[in-house]
Amino acid sequence: MNPSTKTIRFVLKPLVFLASLGPAGWLTWAITTGNLSANPLSDITLETGTWALRFLCITLVITPLRKLTGWNWVIKFRRMVGLYAFFYGTLHFLIYVIADRFAALDFPDGIVAFSTVKNLAMSVSEDIYKRPFITIGFLAWSLMVPLAITSTTGWIRRLGKKWAQLHRLVYVSAAAGVLHYWWLVKADVRRPITYGVIVAILLGFRAWKARAKATPVRVGDRGAPQPGRAR
Repeated sequence: MNPSTKTIRFVLKPLVFLASLGPAGWLTWAITTGNLSANPLSDITLETGTWALRFLCITLVITPLRKLTGWNWVIKFRRMVGLYAFFYGTLHFLIYVIADRFAALDFPDGIVAFSTVKNLAMSVSEDIYKRPFITIGFLAWSLMVPLAITSTTGWIRRLGKKWAQLHRLVYVSAAAGVLHYWWLVKADVRRPITYGVIVAILLGFRAWKARAKATPVRVGDRGAPQPGRAR
């Protein structure tokens, strides 16, 4: 039984919204109470990136879930989940920019100065160019930017059919996120492999459905009589 529109709007959506904020709330609590490991920066960086990837996977699973179960109402949560993927991805990126690149700078003209902004931009750009795992991570995040911007009803109306084509960038973002995670952890790659399998299955499902939809149906497949066969 499908929930009513009011139930979705006033009960389920607020619950999903609060649950999606849970990881950020837990990290805030862990930081303020000292409940992280001996390397808290690594913990925060890893957790925000992992949650971005998890929300990307949840975004990708909504369409297969709807098609396999007939729960068309779950599509109403895709925008929110996708925006949370962008939210955690942005936190992940900002932590790297501030705690890694910004903290390593000198401030000859003070922290709040044009030269500081310029040096920070140059430092981040150089790091993205020279370090492949940061390059692929930046790609994963940057592909989510246009998706977040065009997630509003107004943009959906303006773009029309092009909106769905644009939002296929989420496939590349998820795959790039898995590769970034793989290179980041270096040694123990079991979790990146798990997410890689999940993303591969979800993208494979889409490819299978698209191929099945594009394959022309023969007359005989519809139950019409064929030569030499009884109906």
